[in-house]
Amino acid sequence: MHSKKIGFWEAYSIGVGGMIGGGIFAVLGLTILLAKGAAPLAFLFAGLLALITAYSYAKLSVRYPSEGGTIEFIVQGFGAGILAAWLNTLLLASYIIMLSLYSYAFGSYGAVLIAGVETIWLKKLLTLAVILFFTVLNLLGAYIVGKAEDLMVAFKVFILIFFSVLGFFTIDPAKLSPETYPHLLNILTGGLIIFLAYEGFELIANTAQDVEEPDKVLPLAFYAAVISVMAIYILVALVTVGNLDPSEVIKAKDYVLAEAAKPFLGRLGFILIAIAALASTASAINATLYGTARVSYLVAKYGELPQFFGKHIWKGAYEGLLIISALTIVAALSFDLKNISVAGSLGFLLVFSAVNFSNFRLSRKTGANRFLAGIGAIGCLFSAAALIIYNLKTSPQALYSSAWILGGTFIFEFIYRLTTKKHLAKFIDRKLQEREEFLDNFIKNIPPILAAIRKHFKEAKVYLLDELAGEKREVANKMHLLLAFPKKPSQKEREIEELIRKTAGLSPHHPIKFSVIASSELEEYLREKEHKLLYEMEKDRS
Repeated sequence: MHSKKIGFWEAYSIGVGGMIGGGIFAVLGLTILLAKGAAPLAFLFAGLLALITAYSYAKLSVRYPSEGGTIEFIVQGFGAGILAAWLNTLLLASYIIMLSLYSYAFGSYGAVLIAGVETIWLKKLLTLAVILFFTVLNLLGAYIVGKAEDLMVAFKVFILIFFSVLGFFTIDPAKLSPETYPHLLNILTGGLIIFLAYEGFELIANTAQDVEEPDKVLPLAFYAAVISVMAIYILVALVTVGNLDPSEVIKAKDYVLAEAAKPFLGRLGFILIAIAALASTASAINATLYGTARVSYLVAKYGELPQFFGKHIWKGAYEGLLIISALTIVAALSFDLKNISVAGSLGFLLVFSAVNFSNFRLSRKTGANRFLAGIGAIGCLFSAAALIIYNLKTSPQALYSSAWILGGTFIFEFIYRLTTKKHLAKFIDRKLQEREEFLDNFIKNIPPILAAIRKHFKEAKVYLLDELAGEKREVANKMHLLLAFPKKPSQKEREIEELIRKTAGLSPHHPIKFSVIASSELEEYLREKEHKLLYEMEKDRS
């Protein structure tokens, strides 16, 4: 049975839902305090950096579709050595920071919603409670998925757009004038702090194997998701800065989005945004624990994604869930918001720089523009350096947690690999390894497929298309077969594909695309495509 494929809207929703999580609610206040009236420009800068990185993710996802996502791309680009292993552990640490940020934001908005003011003990109690709740939920094997998660994405987007549209009409332009702009380094640093709010588009990469028409859908989903979220964030920043005085931002920095709704929606707006923040941060905690944090932990433990991945939640790695939850509690309750925000941004900037460098190194295989990939890699590195320099000048203590995380993850990874003798696998996802091996040996794999086609469709002419037909195995991510019938068959294309796969003994993840046309359309269809008749190929082999 052919598994249901993910289309553009599903992939797009995964990216948007991943980005509009808790980040915008957690660190918007910090960005405004740094960038002041230029906060929208800070969001634009961070968004452009995310968009260039999304380009690398799109190229790598099409060429190396893998549930391993980010770490798979780094392994393919740099090999399975200590660098890739450390970056995976750093990625896991960065997701723990995101969890702590989401929990912190949940506590801040929850406390002010319940008590009317931000009470420290209540904030910490709610922060602890939300982490424990979703930890228990995952331990019990439960996970909020499907329609509930889709509705949550729609709710988050609707609330932010609703807030932006209504608030736009009450903006005070003077609060956004260039006279309010701080030094350029402050603006850039504000953008790099809020860069965390763009983290999440990479989740699209983990679904690449299940995407329909991945060559078209994946790039479109990546770019559309980042651009849409960038537009929403810039509008949110405009409305927030344009409706609040600096003193109000300082007072409500941990729940500034709810405070910004008061001037045009009153107390009802404050409550509405606070509820949206609670729902958004809670769903982000749930998704991160189940998804990306789980992937990184399992890779760290096994060196690859185990065979049970996707069938069970944390089976075989319950201690990982407990460790991640315990570290999240420590980070959320011990570090202040700026400390963990800087550490999280640095972690993702370094990881995203490595992904861009992987795309640069693999450009012959991914078909990427090396200039764009290089700009993304260097841009992320320079941004990380700018973030460090600014904090060294203004608040060196904000870098303490960053130093512990960067140094601690490397030392841990080095000792762990040395003592356990475990190493990352050449392929994180075994399905990707099977795909690559299938394509490496595509000539040997053609006869059984051709036999299956001839068994059911003797009248069809069979062509090999695209990269493999042009002997460009290096860039090929699939075998594309064209079946040309004297007249268009009554069966649907998918039904024909399922029948051939079943007869030839092919699994759903074997990378073959089947296209079906009538012979009258053949000349036009093949005009600009590399192609080769398969029976001629068989004759060449003999």
